[in-house]
Amino acid sequence: MVTWFVGLFYLPRLFVYHAQTEDVLSHDRFVVMERKLFIIMTIGAGLTLLFGFWLLFQLPKIPAWLTAKLIVVAILVAYHIYCYRILVHFVRQQNSRSHIFYRWFNEAPALLLIVIVLLAVGKQQLI
Repeated sequence: MVTWFVGLFYLPRLFVYHAQTEDVLSHDRFVVMERKLFIIMTIGAGLTLLFGFWLLFQLPKIPAWLTAKLIVVAILVAYHIYCYRILVHFVRQQNSRSHIFYRWFNEAPALLLIVIVLLAVGKQQLI
C-alpha cells in the first residue's frame, strides 16, 4: 500500500516538471522515469487490492465504514488509471495541460488518503 501511495504522490509531481520541459532530452528522461515509477506503483496497487479483497472475503458482514472506504479506494484506482492515460499522452507528446493543472491534480491522493484514514480511525462512530 505504501508503494502504491508513494507512486500516487510522486507520479503527478513528475507530470508537473514534465509539463514544464521544453527540450527533447528532458522529455525523454521524464518518460523513462514516469514509466518505471508507474510499473512499480502498479505492482503495489495490485498487491494492495489482492490482499484487501482477501481480507474482505474473510469478513462475515461488511460494515458501513468499510463500504465507504472501498468507494474511496475505487476512486483511487480510477485516479491510477487516469495517471496512465496522462503518461501515454506525455509519451506521445500530446500533453495539452499546464504544470498548474498537474499541481492541483497532485493534491487528490493526499485528500483521499485523509478520508481513508478518517474512515478507519472513526469506524467506531460509524458502526
